[in-house]
Amino acid sequence: MLVSKEIIAAINDQIAMEFGASMQYEAISAHFAAEALPALSAHFARQAEEERDHAHRFMKFVIDAGGRVVLSAIKEPTNQFAFAKDAVRASLEHELKVTAAINAIMKQAVKEEDHLTQHMLQWFIGEQLEEAASMDELLKIVERAGETNLLLVEQYLASGKRPSSREAGGEE
Repeated sequence: MLVSKEIIAAINDQIAMEFGASMQYEAISAHFAAEALPALSAHFARQAEEERDHAHRFMKFVIDAGGRVVLSAIKEPTNQFAFAKDAVRASLEHELKVTAAINAIMKQAVKEEDHLTQHMLQWFIGEQLEEAASMDELLKIVERAGETNLLLVEQYLASGKRPSSREAGGEE
C-alpha cells in the first residue's frame, strides 16, 4: 500500500461523508421541487451530483494507493424544511464540516510525510473553498430575498448566475 492504513480509514470516512452530502442535497432538491422552486431544486441536484463525483474521486485514490474502499452506512437526510434558508444553512454547515474533515486528513498526511495524499487533497481543498463560498453566498441571497420573495432567488439562479467564487476569472 502506498499510504498508511490510518489515511485509508480517514478517506473511507470521507467517502461516507461525501455520499451523505449527496443524499442530503438530493433531499433538498426534492424539497424545493415540491415547493415549486425549480431553479433551487436544480441547483441542489447539481450539488448532489458533485458530491457523488467527490466520493468517486476519493474511491479511485484509495484503490490506486492499494487500499480497500469500505463503504459505511450514511445518516438519513433531513427531507423537509420550514424555511428555504434552513435548507441552505444546513448545506453550508455541512460544507464546513467536510472542509474540517479534509483538513484533518491533510494534517495527518503532513505528519506522515505522505506526499501522495497531500497532492490529491490539494484539489479538494480548493474545491471546498469554492463550495463553502458558494453556499454562503446562496444563503445570503435567500436571506435577503426572504421567504415571500423566493421567486427572486429563482430568477437569480435561472439567469445562470450560480453563486460561485470562481466568477472572477476561474472556471465554473
